[in-house]
Parts: sequence; structure tokens; C-alpha cells
Amino acid sequence: MLLVGCSNDLQNTEQSIVIEKRIGDENNYEDFREVTDNEQVQKLKEILKDVNWINAKAEMAYPPDYKFAFRYKNPNIEAKAVLYQLWITPNKDKVELIGVNQYVKLDKGMSAELFEIVTGEKLTDQ
Repeated sequence: MLLVGCSNDLQNTEQSIVIEKRIGDENNYEDFREVTDNEQVQKLKEILKDVNWINAKAEMAYPPDYKFAFRYKNPNIEAKAVLYQLWITPNKDKVELIGVNQYVKLDKGMSAELFEIVTGEKLTDQ
């Protein structure tokens, strides 16, 4: 009986990723998309967990190209969302991320994979 309860708790903790895209050059954003596919959500979580974050309060020259956060699918679960900010590098071959007082610049492979999960588009098409 305890296993059933735990199993139900795990099912209720599925998450989605909510993404906003910057509009123009200012700090204005609009809802862009929501990733609900559990495989993609888990893959993005793995990428974010496995990268070598630098503990720093980073400031960038311009607002992020995208912002995203994980959200529980079950509306009864309340949790503070961590906002990730994403910049496309000038060469359009890598992405930089800022989390909570953390910064990372991903290599080309991880950048391409993360960008495709977040935007549904290829980084090379930007």
C-alpha cells in the first residue's frame, strides 16, 4: 500500500517547461511555448544538472533571448520556480545560461540540444 502512495506521488510531480521569448531589443517578453513531453523535460533537467555551473552573479550586456522555468503539471503542488535566462552567442553556435547566482556557457553540442528542447528550433537556423 505504501508503494502505491509513493507511485501516485511520483506521477503527480510531472513537470513542464514554460518558455518566454524576447520581443525586439528591449526587456519585453511574450509567452513562446510550453514543453509538456516528459522525456524532453527530463533531458533538459539532466543537461542543467550535468553542466559545470560557475557560482557568480553574472550581468550581460543585453536582456536574455529566452527565459524558461519548470512548472509542475499538478496545480495543487506549490513550489518556487527557478527562472533560467538564455542568451544565444554572437556566432549563434552556443548558448549561455544564468540560473540563481550561477552562470554557464555550453559547448556547441549541448547548446544545440538544449536550444532545440527549449525552442523547438535548431540553433544553427538562428
